[in-house]
Amino acid sequence: MKVIVIGATGTIGRAIVQAIGNRHEVIPVSFSKSVVKVDIADKSSITKMFGTTGRVDAVICAAGLAKFGSMTSLTDADFALCLDNKLMGQVNVARLGIDHINDNGSITLTSGILSRKPMKGSTAISLVNSALEGFGRAAALEMPRGIRINIVSPNWVVDTLKAFNMDPSIGTPVAVVAQTYVKALEGAMNGEVLDAIT
Repeated sequence: MKVIVIGATGTIGRAIVQAIGNRHEVIPVSFSKSVVKVDIADKSSITKMFGTTGRVDAVICAAGLAKFGSMTSLTDADFALCLDNKLMGQVNVARLGIDHINDNGSITLTSGILSRKPMKGSTAISLVNSALEGFGRAAALEMPRGIRINIVSPNWVVDTLKAFNMDPSIGTPVAVVAQTYVKALEGAMNGEVLDAIT
């Protein structure tokens, strides 16, 4: 299969590329650190990306900016960032990707554990994660030509917790998270939210 991995230079994206290995042809895409670039908050950038890559069998998106902070401190601009980037950015990857994905291909988007296990400071992130999961379940009912769509909901990644000086014992190794994306890519599920926890 020919697979686009958006966010390929990030912590999870790098692990996805490694987990796919040589079994499929991977086109790594990122905001600034790859040959093919995309700003998922910009629909024209997504269109340009698909024009560059040509037809593919699958798209995995492990990218999306979201703002962490207390509900009372987050501004309209902070919420707009989350909505325009992580939420609508991925929704538009799916919407625009349909015309560039081969029959029986797949789209895999990324939400996160804060959709179901919120914490103080996660109001904006929990909002977009929950919305992505609802979108994936509903969009699966309308996907044409046998194309599947699924959402991976990663737990906190050990590396991220360490970077934020948080307890890494509550996290999941990034290699384990990456295998959930491979499962979505190579499996037959559609409209599912796949927990990447253990």
